[in-house]
Amino acid sequence: MFTLENEYLEIAVKKTGAELCQIRAKNHQTDFMWDANPEIWNSYAPNLFPIIGALKDGTYMFEGQSFQLPKHGLVRNNPDVTLHKQSENSLTFKLGYSEKSLKIYPFKFEFFLTYTLEANKITLTHEVKNMDSTPIYFSLGGHPAFKCPVFQNDDYEDYTLEFEQEENAKTHMINMENGLISSKTKTIFKNTKTLQLTHDLFRADALVFKDLKSKKVVLHSKNHGPILTVSYPDYPYLGIWAKPTGDYVCIEPWLGIADHENTNQDFKSKEGIIKLEAQKSYLASYSIEIATTHLT
Repeated sequence: MFTLENEYLEIAVKKTGAELCQIRAKNHQTDFMWDANPEIWNSYAPNLFPIIGALKDGTYMFEGQSFQLPKHGLVRNNPDVTLHKQSENSLTFKLGYSEKSLKIYPFKFEFFLTYTLEANKITLTHEVKNMDSTPIYFSLGGHPAFKCPVFQNDDYEDYTLEFEQEENAKTHMINMENGLISSKTKTIFKNTKTLQLTHDLFRADALVFKDLKSKKVVLHSKNHGPILTVSYPDYPYLGIWAKPTGDYVCIEPWLGIADHENTNQDFKSKEGIIKLEAQKSYLASYSIEIATTHLT
């Protein structure tokens, strides 16, 4: 495990999967991340590459060949991730292609993830490098799970997500039998900035948004005010999820989306897929900012 700290925060990142596993107030040891209780959901903040969510039958097609990838891709739970470099306020992790990876993802790539701690903000910067002589194709994203409620005198229903703009948006519903995006939608926002959190909200799996105007969302307690802000200017999709029995909420910036039920499984035409030309790099960042009122 690797750590960074300053006068406000202590953060920790697991080597396996380069997974953020702790955000803690330096002064009074308040934790802001889910504890990965294995009886409910045993992850903290998986990193998603080169796919988001599930593939149809766990399979995709590329140039006439069939390949299989696990849900969320190669980085999550991967022990081959290494610490690439470290500074006083940053950690950069790396996963490169290998003979093993080429069997399930036939592209030569380097994936970097940098955590930068500045005052009360953690910035996560994804970089994908195409090390191949032809284009590569990928999606990527985050899956951080935040403790909810944060404070002992709060209930889950005391929390809301407050978006920066008034929204009119539907969730694209997931088929819970296979994890794929169905043709069904459900209106979640109707001229409002506020999403009330309840455990029942996630009975039908994640909320999946394709068309939010907001690029910033605040986790808010009615008793304690703003808790933290997730800003995701580079990410067109957003997932919001928790296990219905879990005291946490995942705020998930995505570049890409799970397969549709009616997909033809062609990787090149997968919704949200990014095409990166040979020897080029791709950068995308999101940030987690803890309200200073909870750090003093």
